[in-house]
Amino acid sequence: MRPNRIGVAVVAACLIATGCGGGGAQDAKNAASGSFGNLTDICRPGDASSASAPGVTADEIEVGTFSDVGFTRYRDFIDAAKVFTSWCNAAGGINGRTLVANIRDTNLTEVHQRMVESCREDFFLVGGGAALDGLGVKDRLSCLLPEFPAHVTTSENTGSDLQLSSGATVSEGVDPYTGFHDWLINDEHPRSASSIGVLVGDSPITEVMSEKVTESLTASGATVVYNEKYPPAGISDWTSYARALRAEGVRGLIFLGEFRHLGRLQEALTDIGYQPDWIDANATSYNSEFLDAMRDSLENRNYYVDLSGIAPLDAAARVPAVRQLKDMFDQYAPSSDITFQVLRAFQAWVLFAKSAATCGDELTRACVYHAARKETAWTAGGLQAPLDLSRPMAAQTRCFNVQQATPEGWKAAEFGPNTGVFRCGFTPHRYTQDFGRPITLADVGRSLSELE
Repeated sequence: MRPNRIGVAVVAACLIATGCGGGGAQDAKNAASGSFGNLTDICRPGDASSASAPGVTADEIEVGTFSDVGFTRYRDFIDAAKVFTSWCNAAGGINGRTLVANIRDTNLTEVHQRMVESCREDFFLVGGGAALDGLGVKDRLSCLLPEFPAHVTTSENTGSDLQLSSGATVSEGVDPYTGFHDWLINDEHPRSASSIGVLVGDSPITEVMSEKVTESLTASGATVVYNEKYPPAGISDWTSYARALRAEGVRGLIFLGEFRHLGRLQEALTDIGYQPDWIDANATSYNSEFLDAMRDSLENRNYYVDLSGIAPLDAAARVPAVRQLKDMFDQYAPSSDITFQVLRAFQAWVLFAKSAATCGDELTRACVYHAARKETAWTAGGLQAPLDLSRPMAAQTRCFNVQQATPEGWKAAEFGPNTGVFRCGFTPHRYTQDFGRPITLADVGRSLSELE
């Protein structure tokens, strides 16, 4: 069965009530622009004529987008794919080729199956992610399938070969949230440093995340007084966890898990009359659904998220790329929410389109991948702080961006930005424990020289 395909060509239509008129000059004037932010013509017409690679014909480019939508019901990556491909195709596609997104529903445990399909049918993987992404890395590398993901999770996949993440958070062996947490416990809420709590869903993935954040916090001088797991599916009554947080005197809570569960925990905290000074709700809570769920507790509560060098939606007046993204959603998906995962996915799509546009008719995986690796100050048109993709796993300037949930929506906290809407320059903690390593081409008996 073919996957859900998004991105059929957009056909120009006359919008004038009196009928269609004019000529070529008028058509050119009305043509959609393929420029994004400060990037010019990343999508544009052309005269491509060859079937130059797997998933590429003279008319189409098929890319795969992974999503656990069948398990989570979250459509973030699907929405981003729909909006970007619709916009890009309206501007002429990639040198005239229509961009098609094949949505690969990994349904949590079906990563291997979807990767086998993607290896057979897709030119690239773009703008997606799966919680158990490590299950497909060997398959992906064996078939020499590059990816520009929106999200990576497991140690096996984080920084694996033929992968470029433009989200500025992926780096082997370091904590990208060091700057954010240092700001929380040293600048904004210094009395919380001696009383930190960590609460995570009970799964192998979040357990590793808990170990990482605990090591990093301890190294920075904080004291973790509470470290507990909860059933990943949640529970009906969170009172026992609320009471435990109160008993340990937790002043700062790092919550790693489903944001809906945090809403239930907040209800229990309110019921017993206790509230930490702050809660790190994690970036997956950066959406309107979280605000709706927390509506009754946003006044006088401190919920923070770190967008890790990604420009926030409230910066639209200052960042043209954010304003344009919002306009694109208004046009192509007006009922969809722009979440953190959407922002991450869009950066990946922009990177793919710009890189692919440079390849002309001879569109190959090697051309796109190596074109992206030439970006030494990549900002996705202004959506993120600069990142050197020529050395993605090397030590680089680190930036963070704190958003706070308020009754008026997500707003920038007073975190002291020093580079536009970002605060840059912190040194991330380097883990001393062995949390595993990314899979390489050599692990599957392949090499970069084989990429065509």
